[in-house]
Amino acid sequence: MAYENETLRWPTNLDHAAIVGRLVAIRESARASGFAELASQLAEVEGMTAAHIGSCVIAAMTLVQERPEHRSIATQLEMIAMNLKNL
Repeated sequence: MAYENETLRWPTNLDHAAIVGRLVAIRESARASGFAELASQLAEVEGMTAAHIGSCVIAAMTLVQERPEHRSIATQLEMIAMNLKNL
């Protein structure tokens, strides 16, 4: 996942479809890296309600906050969290 022009100071404005798309990409990245707990947290995100997506994003951020090897995932989750109001 490369979004090198994004920063939390100047976040990208994501709509519902973009948020779900990024969460799917995070889920697949987590699966590929063996981070099964995060992958299962984001299972079936495509069919979740906005409220459920929001709670899953917060739970996922909690999972990765103390894992420096998953910093790129944490950054993406932070960007998504900034856009939860758009769900």
